[in-house]
Amino acid sequence: MSAADAIRVLIADDHALVREGLRKALELEDGIALAGEAASAPQVLERLAEGGVDLVLLDLLMPGAKDVDLIERIHQAHPDLPVLVLTMHADPHIASRAMEAGARGYLTKDISTDLLIDAVHQVAGGRTYVDPSLSAELIRPRAKAPEPLESLSPRERQVLVALVRGKSLVETAAELDVAPNTVSTYKTRLMDKLNQASLSDLVRYAMRHGLVD
Repeated sequence: MSAADAIRVLIADDHALVREGLRKALELEDGIALAGEAASAPQVLERLAEGGVDLVLLDLLMPGAKDVDLIERIHQAHPDLPVLVLTMHADPHIASRAMEAGARGYLTKDISTDLLIDAVHQVAGGRTYVDPSLSAELIRPRAKAPEPLESLSPRERQVLVALVRGKSLVETAAELDVAPNTVSTYKTRLMDKLNQASLSDLVRYAMRHGLVD
């Protein structure tokens, strides 16, 4: 690959030793050229405004920015510019926030040089790249929040059905062989769990969900 076709990378990290190590690693790769270095969020934005950058290799925590703020600012100003995060945070939740903010790749700083180079090429080529140690967590479906009815215990469901069928607290208590004040406690709990303000609301809710005819 000629120098003109090389991927021009901006190294953005607030630690000089890290920048030096990255610079030495990237300089050995024929298909990559250095577009400069930045030690803070303002420096990153100033350098990008000058142009000539194909990819930002970005530390997640930079002076002058919080959390994923800098990624969002880069993405807003340069929506087509790929950002590859290189950070010490091996947390899938943080990685997800970074990707949602506009990053196209996420790596932790304990990866090998070969993996870093591969990620640079993949992300610069328009693909996404996530640290293999995190990728399984990121693609795992998030647990769906249970429906309110699914959170009810069998006894709570019994009380709900009895009440919406018009039975009084005393009648429901006798049917379930519990004290009336216990049924009253269940009623309060049901209204809270199902977010209903009154017994009539409970009846309508139960009918909508097919618990009673």
